[in-house]
Formats: sequence, C-alpha cells, structure tokens
Amino acid sequence: MKLKDALKKKQFVVTSEIQAPIDQEPEDLVQSLTRVRGRVDGVSLSEVEFEGVVGDTIKTCQLLDQNQFEPIYQTTTRDKNRLQLQKDLVEAHEAGIENLLVFTEDYRITGDSLQEMMFFHVDAGKLQSVLQHIKEGQTVEGDSLKSKAEFLVGSGVESAWGKNVPDLEMKEMEEMTSLGTGYFLTTPIFDVDQFAKFIKRIDTFQVPVIAEVMILRTAGMGRFLNRHLKSGLVPEWIIQKLAQAPDKQKASTEIFADIVAGLKDLCQGVHIITIGLSLIHISEPTRPILVSRMPSSA
Repeated sequence: MKLKDALKKKQFVVTSEIQAPIDQEPEDLVQSLTRVRGRVDGVSLSEVEFEGVVGDTIKTCQLLDQNQFEPIYQTTTRDKNRLQLQKDLVEAHEAGIENLLVFTEDYRITGDSLQEMMFFHVDAGKLQSVLQHIKEGQTVEGDSLKSKAEFLVGSGVESAWGKNVPDLEMKEMEEMTSLGTGYFLTTPIFDVDQFAKFIKRIDTFQVPVIAEVMILRTAGMGRFLNRHLKSGLVPEWIIQKLAQAPDKQKASTEIFADIVAGLKDLCQGVHIITIGLSLIHISEPTRPILVSRMPSSA
C-alpha cells in the first residue's frame, strides 16, 4: 500500500531514513535492505554532500522503488532558488518518485554519527510556487512539462515545545497546511507526555503527524543531544537508565519500545532514526513493537 493511502486510511505507519551513498554503489545499499522489505512503509533519502561529492539521491530512490520500497525524496529549499528547486523536483517526478519531505525548522539528524547534522529551513512561498507550477504541468518560466507532477509532501516540524508552540512555528505550520502538506514529521521524541501536549496544540491543522523516534544507544548520545541540539531534549531518567544498565542494548530497546507504545494513540506513525546502526540491525528486536497497524486517534 502506498504511504499516501495508508495515511488516508489512518493506519499507523513506520518510516525510516538512509543516506544516498557516497562511498558505495546505490545497488549495494538497497540490496542490504532486503530483510526489512515489507516492514517499513517508506524510506526517506537525505541529500548528502561531502567534500564536493554528492550522493545520487534520485538514483537511489529509483532503486528503492524497483525493489518494492516506497522512496521518500528528502530535500531543502535552503541555498536553492526556484529554478534549482524546480529542477530537482521535476527530476524526482520523472524518476517516478511520489513522496517529498521538506523542513520548516532548524535541524535534522542524519548519518552514522551525531556530528553529521544538516540544517534546513523551508521557504514556504518558494516551495508553493514551484509545486503549484509543476502540478499544473508548467515550469515557473511558463514552459510545458512532459506531465503534471504531484507529490505527497511531508513537512518537518519542531515538536519539543509541548503546548507552548511559538506563534512563528504555528504560522509556518499553517503555511505548510495551506500548501497541502500530507503529514508533519516531528523532531525526535523522548518525552511522550510533552508530545501529547504538542499534539493537542496543533490539532487545529487536522494534518497527520509522524513522530520521529531515535534509537538512543548510550548515555553519551543523550548528553550530546542535550548539549548541542536542545537542552532537556532527552530526559535525565533516560540518560541515567542507559548509564546504569549492565546491558545497554537491552535498555536501549526497552526505551525505544516504551516510547513507541506511548505514541501509538497520539499520532499516525513513527519515523525511525538509527544513528550508527542500519535498518537491518534494528529490524528484529523492534519489529514486534511496530508491526501492529493501529488506527490513529490523531
């Protein structure tokens, strides 16, 4: 089932994220995901550039689609004018990609280390202009495209505010809602009670929410997030549980399971971030938690 259809039917979806490879062939990366085929509803591909070398995100998305995965093309409007953004989206459409993920807040975590952070900010007006033109089968210059392009658009949002969501954040979410965003993707969730307050605050938008959940393997990872991303993002009790656990992998899985269990009645899915791990590494211990396709109350 397509991600768009699953969200419309209010199914609880599971997505995750990988990087377009720089140091290996895309075919090898996609082949390594074989064991999780059918276990995730979508796999997002982040744009990666390292020392001038850019990962082939479009090609990797195509390979995912050919191997029965639902690819989600992840991009940013930062440092791109309308023509550059249009070029990327038209290429994605021509490659058969139907899902687009963009961001309205200030950070994303991706890659194999906590140091690999990308900073994104969506220019909603720029994005809306490009999407509207290609949806009508035209470029922003007025030329005709081969076919009309329409995406399921996901928009990243900062969710650590609880009920105290700033007016600017609400305005950006309102803009993305009017643009036709199909779902909001949150920043990492560790405090389920605080997240519940956030969900209640943004319920006015009536947009499905997918909660990002991170596999937190060590206390040091939690301290790093609190120090460099947002103070208090990871509750102290989680850090202490990981620090004191004789079996840190077991403790990490338990924390992840508890968070996901708490989220199932609050939102419409989870997006798994696996820093330092592959989807293969987490598939077996966590899949029993995720396989249930429960209707969302969100």
